[in-house]
Amino acid sequence: MKKLTALLLASLMVLSMTACGSTPADSENPDSGSEASESTGTENASGDAGTESASDDAGTENASGAEGFTTAVEGKLIMATNAAFPPYEYVEGGQVAGIDAEIATAIAQKLGLELQIDDMEFDSITGTIASGKADIGMAGMTITPDRQEEVDFTVSYATGIQVVIVTQDSAITSVDDLTKEGASHVVGVQRNTTGDVFASDDIEKKGFGSVDRYSKGADAVQALKTGKVDCVIIDNEPAKAFVAEVEGLKILETEYAVEDYAAAMSKSNPALYEAVNTALQELIADGTVQGIIDKYINAEIE
Repeated sequence: MKKLTALLLASLMVLSMTACGSTPADSENPDSGSEASESTGTENASGDAGTESASDDAGTENASGAEGFTTAVEGKLIMATNAAFPPYEYVEGGQVAGIDAEIATAIAQKLGLELQIDDMEFDSITGTIASGKADIGMAGMTITPDRQEEVDFTVSYATGIQVVIVTQDSAITSVDDLTKEGASHVVGVQRNTTGDVFASDDIEKKGFGSVDRYSKGADAVQALKTGKVDCVIIDNEPAKAFVAEVEGLKILETEYAVEDYAAAMSKSNPALYEAVNTALQELIADGTVQGIIDKYINAEIE
């Protein structure tokens, strides 16, 4: 009887110790807090409720050394983009391809995640990131004060140049023509891009002309071709692609503006931000990012 009692007591002690140790030490991220972990698990990229957060297994150390991050959908890194900005993002064979897609793939691999790309309107990206329906926004996106109010940005990974596209016979021969005394031009831009911001601040607000805004850069270029606008302000790389495809257009030699591209991320998920930013810095340091950029952009001086 004493032996049976001792065995029962020992079993109860083991069960008690197991119950006390059942909560994983990393179930709450010390940086982001329990509220962030709960919120990321309530809605997935499609807006469906009840999706389980990645926090269950993300507490183990990933390839970049970060711990405890959560993602919108467990096991995935969801990238929000606007796939109409070649060579940074475009659709090829039914899939989103380009510089940003490859960089995001490399980041996801470092974090042990599968990349999922959601294509949407450019001006929906920051809102989608801020709401937690996507983890990272990459779309040739420049850091601006207005965007920083809604999202955080990683380190810059590429430099963009804003240029002006005109018709071959255009009276606009320099970017200075857009803001000289007496100027009155209609400028085409993609809505909510930095081209839109520059044209609005430098031209529209100062009375040098008006701005027509389009959901896609290609639509703005088509408006130029059909005479609805006098020029288009857009990033140099997609500008080169559009001019190569549409006969009768050219890019002015003078640069309109130079800017840095970065990835947009939610302000409410600092652990994921740290993991992604660290992975991106490593990919920049080891030459992976530059290799991807060089694959798409001819770096030779003509």
